[in-house]
Amino acid sequence: MTLRPWTAGRAGRLPVARLRVVGWGLYAVYAVLLATLTTLSTHRVWGAAAAVGYGLAALLAAGRARLPQWLPGAVAALGSTAVPLVLLGTGRAQSEVRVVEGAAALLLRTGSPYVPEPGQLSEYNPYLPGMTVFGLPRALFGDAAWTDARWWFAAGFTAAAFAAIRVMRTPVRDHPGAPGEPPGRPAGSLPVLLRVLACPVVALPLAVGGIDLPVVGLVCLGLAHAGRAQAGRAGVFLGLAAVLKWTAWPAVPVAVALLAAGAVHRRCTALPGVDAPAGGSGERDGTRAVLRCLAATTGIAAAVVLPVAVADGAALFRHAVLFPLGMTDVPSPAASPLPGRLLASASPVGATVALLVLAVAALVMAASLVVRPPLTASAAAARLALGLSLAFCLAPATRFGYFVYPLVLLMCCRPGRPEARRASLPVLRGPRAARPSHGSDLPATVRV
Repeated sequence: MTLRPWTAGRAGRLPVARLRVVGWGLYAVYAVLLATLTTLSTHRVWGAAAAVGYGLAALLAAGRARLPQWLPGAVAALGSTAVPLVLLGTGRAQSEVRVVEGAAALLLRTGSPYVPEPGQLSEYNPYLPGMTVFGLPRALFGDAAWTDARWWFAAGFTAAAFAAIRVMRTPVRDHPGAPGEPPGRPAGSLPVLLRVLACPVVALPLAVGGIDLPVVGLVCLGLAHAGRAQAGRAGVFLGLAAVLKWTAWPAVPVAVALLAAGAVHRRCTALPGVDAPAGGSGERDGTRAVLRCLAATTGIAAAVVLPVAVADGAALFRHAVLFPLGMTDVPSPAASPLPGRLLASASPVGATVALLVLAVAALVMAASLVVRPPLTASAAAARLALGLSLAFCLAPATRFGYFVYPLVLLMCCRPGRPEARRASLPVLRGPRAARPSHGSDLPATVRV
């Protein structure tokens, strides 16, 4: 009897293939349990449709036939996103979808997306003015399947996530001037995107609401460009995210730290015979990159938010700041039993204490960006995911669904191959560290 030889490549691929089969199977089990146990009709429809999609994906992944790598993910994504959206129609969606559509109609009528004196929950719009863009199709063209804001949330997220994945999976040329080094090309972006879309934490909100997904998609794209030292593009995409919802704002200081530290890192690692970036030291390069990014971000934010703030700043502050923090007469429906919420409801001063704890956590995260800034987009995404997770845990008004932010950040900003750079580099204020000789290791500390 002869044994069929196992090559190293096949042995390496087998565990991954089996894990994917198990993953699709677990997704199917989760969808079945949700459809069986939930009392929400929208979640029941999603669970039934998604269970079929995940089950078929598991069968395709387990089959011996040679199939395209992306096919199981495509079937799973179709069953967990597009099919539930069609089955749910235009009448069944989470309340925030109707809030955005109503805000767009109000903007066309009055010039502001905010009710001046909201008296009930349905009149509050906790989003920034840019979010009304997704509600404009329904406000302009009336009720139709294609004008539902969920389709536009899904389209915006898919486009941004796919672009971010392509940027992240394009191999980085550590020394662009090195002779004979070919330009990198993105590889395997579509299967990654399909796995992101099919993940239940993404697919469920995409089918029933999805309002946070375009925000985190644009944040991923901004960080991906910041990791490539493309400060202008990073600023544009972060600015677009920042005018949608306040949850995008913490990404700006993370991108700034990434751009500044990356400029110093590139100066310190120039190859012999290869010109370093022209125009001064790494510190000046970092300053220029930071200024370009901030100029783009603040320019977009000012163009979108400032007109509304000038017209009715009090309404903007009441809707977009006080209400999400749970500081209005009408309580926010974001009331998941996380530490910040529990602390806020424990005593009359609980909300104030929760905000103070949240501020301390924000200061700690800011200090980490100075002491040990991220050097790559994946490291920046991980740092932002940690900061947002702390914020969601400690905020007085919060919900479990917000944790889609750290999950998408970690999935979309994952590099396609092991990165050549260290994840982060310690930075200390003080005397300028000597520039390393070519071929030597980086110094323990650098000055920015």
